[in-house]
Amino acid sequence: MSNPFLSIIIPAHNEAHRLPPSLQKIDSFLRKQDYTAEIVVVENGSTDETLSVAQSFLPKIENLRVFSESERGKGLATRRGMLEAKGDYRFLCDADLSMPIEQVNRFLPPHMGDCDVAIGSRELAGSRRIDEPRYRHLIGRVFNAMVRWWVLPGLQDTQCGFKCFSAEVAEVVFPLQTLEGMSFDAEALFIARRKGYRICEVPIDWYFDPDSRVRLVQDSLRMGFDLLTIRWRGLIGDYDP
Repeated sequence: MSNPFLSIIIPAHNEAHRLPPSLQKIDSFLRKQDYTAEIVVVENGSTDETLSVAQSFLPKIENLRVFSESERGKGLATRRGMLEAKGDYRFLCDADLSMPIEQVNRFLPPHMGDCDVAIGSRELAGSRRIDEPRYRHLIGRVFNAMVRWWVLPGLQDTQCGFKCFSAEVAEVVFPLQTLEGMSFDAEALFIARRKGYRICEVPIDWYFDPDSRVRLVQDSLRMGFDLLTIRWRGLIGDYDP
């Protein structure tokens, strides 16, 4: 398929168990839509059977493509997926489908309006957080406050794993994205805003998954350092042509 309307990009690290039901749900949803689409899975540094599991779906899902990166890193996998994708719109999707896949249409025209980047938000009116422990929510809000202070003022939820970029934005932003870990999305959004693209937040329903890949202490410290890195690189012009 060339130039589908939508690409759904799934970074997959050690997702051998969660990936199959998610692929089945996404495929079933896409078959009912009136637009063309593809699914792009990027396995990255897995120590389980994620790659072979993803490849086993190739004969079953016509519009599925599977790539592999030897190193671990959601930012690394997302960059690869965004640049391999062919869709007019490129939707980043967590492998656990913590947002119901049916809500992806909220990120697309005509709902997208004149936004260049639409990001899922668990903080806007109309959004719902379901079964999330209070301490996890608190930690997330502290980190978001840091994001707003240092790099992305005004955005209420930059770390939600569901984001949609137009093809134009993806092909400008992701060649410049450098962070390979969990902070990649703050960097990508910082670059997009720096380039003059409009970012909009979309309220979603979000279900907490106790099998989260986020390591609270280690990842929070690393992400705090990454925010300073983003700010510094912006100051010295690393994100400029």
